Order: sequence, then structure tokens, then C-alpha cells
Amino acid sequence: MIDKLSWIAVYPDIVLLVMACVIALLDLGIKSPMRGTTYVFTLLTLAVVAYMQADLALSETTIYAFGNMVVSDPMGNWLKCFATVAVMVTLVYGRPYAGHRGMLRGGEFFTLSMFALLGMSVMISGNNLLVIYTGLELLTLSSYALVALRRDNATATEAAMKYFVLGALASGFLLYGMSMLYGATGTLDITTMFKAIASGQIRHQVLVFGLVFVVAGLGFKLGAVPFHMWIPDVYQGAPTAITLLIGGAPKLAAFAIVMRLLVEGMLPLAFDWQQMLLVLSIGSLVVGNLVAIAQTNFKRMLGYSTISQMGFVLLGLMSGVVNGDALSFSANAYSSAMFYVVTYVLTTLASFGVLLLLSQEGFESEEIADLAGLNQRSPLYAGVMAVCLLSLAGIPPLVGFYAKLAVLQALIASGQNIHLAIAVFAVLMSLIGAFYYLRVIKVMYFDSPITASSVVAPLDVRIVLCLNGALILGLGLLPGGLLALCGNAVRRMLGT
Repeated sequence: MIDKLSWIAVYPDIVLLVMACVIALLDLGIKSPMRGTTYVFTLLTLAVVAYMQADLALSETTIYAFGNMVVSDPMGNWLKCFATVAVMVTLVYGRPYAGHRGMLRGGEFFTLSMFALLGMSVMISGNNLLVIYTGLELLTLSSYALVALRRDNATATEAAMKYFVLGALASGFLLYGMSMLYGATGTLDITTMFKAIASGQIRHQVLVFGLVFVVAGLGFKLGAVPFHMWIPDVYQGAPTAITLLIGGAPKLAAFAIVMRLLVEGMLPLAFDWQQMLLVLSIGSLVVGNLVAIAQTNFKRMLGYSTISQMGFVLLGLMSGVVNGDALSFSANAYSSAMFYVVTYVLTTLASFGVLLLLSQEGFESEEIADLAGLNQRSPLYAGVMAVCLLSLAGIPPLVGFYAKLAVLQALIASGQNIHLAIAVFAVLMSLIGAFYYLRVIKVMYFDSPITASSVVAPLDVRIVLCLNGALILGLGLLPGGLLALCGNAVRRMLGT
């Protein structure tokens, strides 16, 4: 019999699942081309689910439910809450864009987004290899359908095909790695797998062989080099609203499964997987920053920017265990990576939000040249975009600066010479990366506008975009609260 605690651990996910099905049925009777009723019900549902997740996170309890297959802990619940809010913001920004392009003929944009969020929630709370994989497939299958939502657009269809083929390959890597780990340890339970590996009775070569495939699959989900091939093409080819959906909240879920699989499940193998993450992070910083300089398409440039930003997240993840000591620096290192990925998603939402505003009916604002003279057309939206770009570049006092600083501090605190050298290298790559961000700001403020028309936005979009930009600045001035939240969540995760 399933106990009460098991239901408490997953009741936000159950509410999300039930309401996604209810909204899909209700939408059948809605004739409005902008799907106003579906939109309102979806946002109300997500707001309630986010409140439930935050309430569970604030209780600071850790629950292992359904025979240890699911875990509800502060780290997981906060990540789920942030992912839910990110999807809410994405739907607010994306609805006008989707409506003008015939993507709201049915309610698929909203219901598929909710099922993608459900997949993220399952991934984040999975304490079993099959549960994590089930959540991953629910997310990716929903994402494939969303990318191809503009059925009459050849570019979007091509992007969906590329995403599907490369995503299937990465899922195969991850599943094969999981099967190797199951064969070696005899369990699918992550906690039991940790104990089996820590016992030292399993052949190291077999474990590392499975670990290589797992890291390859995780690298694809994060978009790290050399598993980054899908990001620029999918970011550019997908409708901009869908690009935001797959470039924002799923990064939180990807971070969560890295923590579940590598930190909670395979911490005794940290020496091996940290070396792999080191290679991925260096490659991501180099390729992401250097190739972005050559881009003229803004969405593609942000794709390469994502690759370089994930390089920083990996730097935090690979500096947690030093000289076999798993606890001295791990909480600081992993919390810095969590802080980085949360603030990255926040900044990505606002930057794509401005881009969606500029994409009027019949016009795709995708090229950097399309932002020319934005300050003359709308100083407010140019200011929000400038704040986002400066934050991504790591300019103080914006939140991106403190995110980079937290990761670099975690690296340097380890006392390893190689980590110090990597920190210096990361700073140099950030300096190179600042060029392509500042180039966009120059275009917005100093180039002549291509049109004299002002930027018109619905009230809900204006309010959310202003709050989003204010948060990027506010968290940069006062980062302590979010840093403490991430630190406490990671310490409780490590403590269990």
C-alpha cells in the first residue's frame, strides 16, 4: 500500500498532470484564435503548482517515496518551482508571437508546454534510473512536437528533424550508460547504486565504461561541446517562442539529473567524471565564445552563448571533490553551479522576451541588424535587452557577474593549481565573449533604426518583462538571498 508521504511528495505533479488533461479537453470547445481561456487556465494552474512546490521546498523536508523511486527534497522542489515559473513567463512572452503565426489554432502550444514541464518535474525528482529516463523522454518528445508546431514552415520542420535525430542518439547514449551501470551494480535505485559503488567490490573499468555514456547523454542535454551540434540549428530554426521554451526551463532539469546521477549516484567515481566534465567545460568555453563572434543571426548567437554559459556551469560541477574529499568544497561548488543555472535561465527569458516583442506579424526579428536603433524606438525594451546582454557578459553589478564570480571562487577555493589555471582561462574566454554581447548593444544604441514604428506590447507582456529585467538587476545588487537558498538546498541534498 502506498503511504501518505508518497502522495505528498508528488501531489504538485499530479495536479499538473490532471490539469494538463483537463485543459486539453476544455480547449476543444474554444473558438478564440488567441486561446484566451486556455491561456488563463494554464497560467492559473502553473501558479498553483509553483506555490505547492515552493511550499514543499520551504518545509525543508526530504521524502523518499514510492519505494525510493522518487525523492522530494529542497533542491529538487526549488528547481521545479523555478522551472514552473520559467514556463509561465515563456507562455506570457510567446502567446502573441504564436497567435500571429497560426500556432494557436489548437491548444497544443499550452498543453504540450505543460507536459514538457511535467517531464522536467519527473526528471528532477527521480531517484531511479528508469524514472529519470521516463521524465526525460516526456520532455524531449513534447519538445520535438513543439519545434514542429509551425507545420507550414520548412525551417521549423527541418529544425525538428535535426533535434529528433540527435536527441534520439543522445537518449541512446544515456540509456546504454544506464544499462551498463545496472549491469555492474545490480540496481536501478540511485541511493543503492551509490552504496554499491562505494563498497569498492565492483570492477572500476565496467563502471567507467557506463559512466562515459552517461556523461555523453548529459552533455547533450546541457548543450556542452562536443555534443552541442543541435543547439545553434534548433535555436535558429525553431519558432522563437519555442526556442525560449527549450532554451530556458529544461536547463534546470538537466542540471538536476546531473546532480542526481553524478553527485548522488556516482560520487565515489568523482575523480573520473570530473575529468570528463573538465574537458567538456573547456571545449564549451572555447567553441561557444569564439564561434559566436562570427554569427549575424541573433538567435544563433544566443545558441553559442548558451554553450559557453553551460561551460561555466560545468566548471562549478567539476570542482566539488578535491583529493578524494567529497564534503569540504562540494556544497560551495555545487551551489555555485545551481545559482549560475538559475540566473542564466532568468536572463535568457528576458532576452528572448524582447526578441519576441520585436517579431511583429509577418516579420521575424532574428538578425542582429533587426535590433538596429532599438533605443530610439523603445528605450525601455532596449534597456532590458542591454541589461540581459551585460549580465550574460558578466559585467557588474548585474547578476551574471556574481554567478561567474561564485563559480570562479569555488574553483580557486579548491587550492589546486590546475583549477587556478582554468579560472584564469575562463576569465579570458569571458573577455572574448564580451565582444559579441557589446556588439549587439552598439547596434541597438548607435545604429540607425530600420523602421520608425514604436514597439507595441500587451499589458501582461510589459509587466512581466519589466519585472524580469528588474530581477536581473536586483539579484545582482543583492545576490545573498538566492545564494543562501541554493547553498542550503545543496547541503540538504548532500546530507541525505
